[in-house]
Amino acid sequence: MSTIAPARVVLEAAGIRKQFPGVVALDDVSLRLRSGEIQALVGENGAGKSTLIKILTGVYQPDAGSVTIDGAPVRFGSARDALKAGISVVHQEHNLIPQFTVAENILLERIPTRLPQLVDYAAIYREARPWMKTVGLDMPATRSVSALSAAQMQLVEIAKALSLQARILLLDEPTAAITPHETGYLFRVLRELRAQGVAVVFVSHKLEEVFELADRVTVLRDGRNTALDHEIKGLTQDQMVTYMIGRSDVLAQLPARPARGEPVLEVRDLATEAGARGITFSLHRGEILGLYGLVGAGRTELAKAIIGELKVTGGDVLVRGRSARIRDLRDALARHRIGYVSENRKEEGLILLHSVLTNMSITIWRRLRLFGQWIRRSSETAAVMPLVKQLDVRAHSLAQQVGTLSGGNQQKVSLGKWLAADVEILIIDEPTIGIDIKTKNALHELIWNLAANGKAIMVISSDMPEIVRLADRILIMRNHRLVGDISNSHDYEEVSAAIMSRLS
Repeated sequence: MSTIAPARVVLEAAGIRKQFPGVVALDDVSLRLRSGEIQALVGENGAGKSTLIKILTGVYQPDAGSVTIDGAPVRFGSARDALKAGISVVHQEHNLIPQFTVAENILLERIPTRLPQLVDYAAIYREARPWMKTVGLDMPATRSVSALSAAQMQLVEIAKALSLQARILLLDEPTAAITPHETGYLFRVLRELRAQGVAVVFVSHKLEEVFELADRVTVLRDGRNTALDHEIKGLTQDQMVTYMIGRSDVLAQLPARPARGEPVLEVRDLATEAGARGITFSLHRGEILGLYGLVGAGRTELAKAIIGELKVTGGDVLVRGRSARIRDLRDALARHRIGYVSENRKEEGLILLHSVLTNMSITIWRRLRLFGQWIRRSSETAAVMPLVKQLDVRAHSLAQQVGTLSGGNQQKVSLGKWLAADVEILIIDEPTIGIDIKTKNALHELIWNLAANGKAIMVISSDMPEIVRLADRILIMRNHRLVGDISNSHDYEEVSAAIMSRLS
């Protein structure tokens, strides 16, 4: 719902082209942004969103096309030039100094001084407080940023941008790492900024958020506009998906699978050092068991207790009917054929500076060793190559560093290392966080096929549509307790209502 009409166009990019060696990232792309308006910028990974943002903020210069602010042409030679023109960006990965206070981070670009080289701390805290109030940061200005939640860090970034007199605010995936409650608060702040005349560009893969927040949307596909400055009102989600990928049936309901088999993982009255108590459930062969709860409910801690990475203080875990005292993830794999895909793939799931080959074969090195120490490269390649094809990992070669892959391809590599080890039980934490719709669908189909072939899979997710689409049964967790175990009818309205009734 727009709050200012008719609104003035404050920024316009027209006919933007940007080419890198071997690839055209943007081809005749345009964007029009008005004061007091929230415009969504959406598209698949690789569609050109990040390149366009970098051009608007002076990181890249376009090869062709123009950018105007208030009707006057501009050409930014650096990010500082864009800041001076009133354009600020809040990246998905925070650009804050954890050891500094909230106030110091907000005023980092213009620290007040009393004398040369003498910082005026009283002025820092005095000047920061109004900006904190603007974004609803109700805390001491002296608090260290390292003590803040991801959502609070987002608000510090926004306050920092506003303190630099930003009239145009670009937000890149601002809700990727925050809870639904925190997302709701962030949206209230953005609506207030819109009412004050700030122009906001909101980049997101979450279409439900786009429809909730944005006034208009611009869609990119393969570096070109498929929708420009389109009003959200009257637009359907199917139409949006078609603009993004050329078809609307990508996230259609998955077909039925064969009936589940016997239980392979049983958790009985489990208690953990993280505070879980009385956790009881079973996971069957050929089943996808969903575990839903808000961030902080204890889902990841439960998974880590099962695989031995968090201390169990009571109860029992049974694997294929036998009590299993699992020491750690290595033991979970070696003795029980259990794999775990972490929600934090960059820090816990992958070795970013190493190759696709190394990351996907690391779970089977013991099997590949020659004379106890050396690994035969031909055997390693033979084990990994079929999985690369099966998972459709998009890499130049097996030697490519995993850190240079897209998020979706990194997640495929994370899954691939456990498939290489032929695990029987696979726990996947937030399988598609930060991943575009097309890749999300590919991962959903992969998980479905693994279950159809007899794997027992637990999917942990805070994405309710994902849980409803994938799971056969859904466990609901709140405050480190299981508060529900429901059969999934795949009727979204019915199932989501049942879930929320147990979380209220």
